[in-house]
Amino acid sequence: MGFSPRKRAKRAVPKLDTWPEPGEAPRVQGFAGYKAGMTHAMLVDYRPSSTTSGQEVQVPVTVIETPPLRVAAVRLYQNDGYGLKTVGELWADRVEKELGRKTGRGPKSAKGTPPEELKKLQGEEVNVIVHTQPSLLTGVPKKKPDLMEMRIGGGTFEQRVEYALSLLGKEIGVSEYVRDGDVVDVIAVTKGKGFQGHVKRWGVKLLSHKNSKHRRMIGTLGPKRPGYIWPTVPQSGQMGYHQRTELNKRVLKVGTKGEEITPKGGFVNYGKVSGSYLLLHGSVPGPAKRLIRLRDAVRPTLMTVKEAPVLTYVSTESKQGV
Repeated sequence: MGFSPRKRAKRAVPKLDTWPEPGEAPRVQGFAGYKAGMTHAMLVDYRPSSTTSGQEVQVPVTVIETPPLRVAAVRLYQNDGYGLKTVGELWADRVEKELGRKTGRGPKSAKGTPPEELKKLQGEEVNVIVHTQPSLLTGVPKKKPDLMEMRIGGGTFEQRVEYALSLLGKEIGVSEYVRDGDVVDVIAVTKGKGFQGHVKRWGVKLLSHKNSKHRRMIGTLGPKRPGYIWPTVPQSGQMGYHQRTELNKRVLKVGTKGEEITPKGGFVNYGKVSGSYLLLHGSVPGPAKRLIRLRDAVRPTLMTVKEAPVLTYVSTESKQGV
């Protein structure tokens, strides 16, 4: 019930409300990519408390293709007592042509607060508006980019504004955000399953075979009073396509040549990975081609790896079932 109401996500691009507070120099605290699929790998177990610590083990891994993100704008927020309110915004001199498919803006520059005035403003948060570049990929059949905000964390407010302005109009690579062995949070929209019944949606027990007319239903909607149905009663409805966050995913490898991890025949429902990619330990929400957002860990409970995990083998065998 902690995830209720289980309704469809408003859009496939997840929205982030929580960011950690790093005490370092200013940096972008997130990234985004597209899920290609899963395979398995052999690595030396890096977990000191594991029964197989130091031994070679087989683990499931997820491949996320991560083309560079382009910074389209800088946005400043101030807390006015009712929440964060935009106090300044500046777009790059020239925005990408493909971005016009998303915003309606052409390749010409979009006006905003001049940089000199932007530096004089006072506020609480500094975000950059970034967009993906799916046109660089072969596995994602679209050109329209996905637009989202990333927080600039660390340092003072003035330092963050300076750093954000230095990124305006430039590209950010995944290697600039994360390194081998880092821990990140993964946010994505799960695979949609449409309208489903009580049993599949909630896993309730089937009714007795002696029950009249049906079995895949609940026994009762509740007592006569109160005269309404409690929200805790399992009922049919939308299943899947919900935004979910998975904490503390270990980055096993940050690669630049997707050919080295693409299986024979390509990933199912995706194809070949050609550019930069991430190898994450375990699974992540969503089907192939889904946008996956990464964020600095807000509740890091996994130990810090001093050295990058030692990968000895990544399977490139066919995933086509042949």
